[in-house]
Amino acid sequence: MKLPEILLADYEYDLPDEKIARYPVEPRDASKLMVYRDGKITHQRFLELSDFLPSNSFLVFNDTKVIPARVFFTKSTGAGIEVFLLHPEEPTRIINDAMQQTTSSVWSCMVGNKKRWKSSETLEYCFQINSYQVVVSADWVDIEKNWVKFCWTAVDAEGTSKELTFAEIIRALGEIPLPPYLNRKTETGDVENYQTVYSKIEGAVAAPTAGLHFTERVFEQLSQKNIKHDFVTLHVGAGTFQPVKVANAVEHTMHAEQVVYKYSFVENILKHVGGIIAVGTTSMRSLESLYWFGVKLANEQGMLNEAFFIEKLTPYQTYQHLLSPQESLEMVLRYMKVNGLEEVIGETEIMIFPSYKFQLCRGLITNYHQPKSTLMLLIAAFVGQNWRTIYNEALTNNYRFLSYGDSSLLLP
Repeated sequence: MKLPEILLADYEYDLPDEKIARYPVEPRDASKLMVYRDGKITHQRFLELSDFLPSNSFLVFNDTKVIPARVFFTKSTGAGIEVFLLHPEEPTRIINDAMQQTTSSVWSCMVGNKKRWKSSETLEYCFQINSYQVVVSADWVDIEKNWVKFCWTAVDAEGTSKELTFAEIIRALGEIPLPPYLNRKTETGDVENYQTVYSKIEGAVAAPTAGLHFTERVFEQLSQKNIKHDFVTLHVGAGTFQPVKVANAVEHTMHAEQVVYKYSFVENILKHVGGIIAVGTTSMRSLESLYWFGVKLANEQGMLNEAFFIEKLTPYQTYQHLLSPQESLEMVLRYMKVNGLEEVIGETEIMIFPSYKFQLCRGLITNYHQPKSTLMLLIAAFVGQNWRTIYNEALTNNYRFLSYGDSSLLLP
């Protein structure tokens, strides 16, 4: 498997600090929309999106919901420890299940001020939820791996205990983690602003930001034009903000993110092959990973018993059987039917960079990304060298960049 050398320096552009949107526009759908179609660019408003979508479009949204993943403890000495939730480890790695635990849960974390937290030391935080006094403790399970065990109890004044899920605990205890490049503290408005209006399944530590522009008004317009849609769930991880530090971007370490595909979703995608438009890079990575899962099923003996996992370089390997998009999706549906699965839960660390051949996605709705990032590589893979023209046009026309910034509709 000979891979191209992807020089990170080729995907740099000058992003002035004043172009980074620190706050979203109000209302959400008032943001700018650049439409790139067949090499031509026009400037619109996001509210007009439905006017520029091809008639056979089928939109795919990521319905993950950002959890308040930043948790702060204070030691008796006054030292502050920040615990940033990354991924559940025990009793389950499945995020949906981990959020429903009612006594304890072990998570892989990033820990701020880690040197001040001794391996034998328990951190505690006490607070109220309604009439219940809640006590949350945090202990090291594996200090090298940064695995932290959370335990919690909730008792009212009469000594009656109440079962609370980890989701309920974190909602009360944690803080929504804003992207580091916003360079400001989380504010009250971010609790709502940094979620899509259709967010549903808790588990992400970063928002699928392309979807932040959608409103009920936009959905109504899509409906009037008979443009259908469906939802996949990819829980965005903190790796999305990890800078690429190697000269050859192919050597960058990608972190796996959990993804959930329902049987009805795969059926829907199969019906609409040729018109699929991903809302955001996370939806695009989910869709392309789904295709490669079907290819793996067709090529690897014993895959019917394997967990769904798409490695970083899965698309760049040589396969005996390369499938059409339809054949791949049919393979996935057959796998789900044989195993009696209503949904497939797995992980993907797929890396999309120039030379990648897109299988399912014909269009992309996305914001403007950081220079020299894995997301920038994905955009360049999708639109080719025209990415420079698109980004220069955005900078010249005062588009707002990054998570709270403006949008684009890319139809190469």
